[in-house]
Amino acid sequence: MKTLKYYFERAQAEKFAIPQFNFSDFSQMKAIVNKSAELKSPIILGTSEGESKFFGLQEAVALRDVLRKKTGLPIFLNLDHGKSFEYLKQAMDAGYDMVHFDGSKLPLEENIKITKEVKKHAKWKGILIEGEVGKLGTDSSTLYSEKFEIKEEDLTKPEEAQKFVKETKVDLLAISMGNFHGIEISGIDPNLRLDVLKAAREKVPDVLFVLHGGSGTPEEDIKEAIKLGIVKININTELRLAFSGNLRRYLKDNLEEITPYKFLPDAINSVEKVVESKIKLFDSANKIY
Repeated sequence: MKTLKYYFERAQAEKFAIPQFNFSDFSQMKAIVNKSAELKSPIILGTSEGESKFFGLQEAVALRDVLRKKTGLPIFLNLDHGKSFEYLKQAMDAGYDMVHFDGSKLPLEENIKITKEVKKHAKWKGILIEGEVGKLGTDSSTLYSEKFEIKEEDLTKPEEAQKFVKETKVDLLAISMGNFHGIEISGIDPNLRLDVLKAAREKVPDVLFVLHGGSGTPEEDIKEAIKLGIVKININTELRLAFSGNLRRYLKDNLEEITPYKFLPDAINSVEKVVESKIKLFDSANKIY
């Protein structure tokens, strides 16, 4: 199987983005892998600290291996938004392909210091490291009933991105460019600040760029961001909304049903529909070769 770095380099050269779909149970994982295999798209399965503590680091790695063997799909596993070196070390030692240290709310020097520790531990294992500069303003996937306001001071500053990448040697960089975790209740979030991405790319042209909070982002902004060098886009909120919304509707209409294998298939199908739409939007289908 080709490496994750290989697929990122191809994504950059061919102007597509590899989707990262987060999961917290096997039915969601199954839905993501089923549709990705059907569309022949490389994928990254993501678990936040909370998701991975619920699911289990070793369990996630074991099931990744099983699904790789079963489907032949290049399936990779990322620890998303790790907040400490200690927890990221556990994920790396368990067998994750990639880890993301989120030190965006720390002073820049502290963010650099911890990211360098993570990079040092990952180097001999061949694990890719994602760093983050700039504040997204939100910590979790949720619905916002009012228009979300982006603070100018939270956007990534190109000079800080340059300093961070130079000192840490990270493989990938997540930036704040008008994106945020969660989604507005309308289903469409504010436009991305593509000028921030352009400015960061000019300062650090060699690093691979990541878009967090891809749920609800206007499709034209997604397409333009990929043209400007985004190679990975994270999707979580839309998957959670599809999964939980379907379960609520089904169980409300079928109050006496208690058998999971009877009420979960529809929820799995709803997740598959989101996965399919994102793979097509990111143009990652038929990229396994």
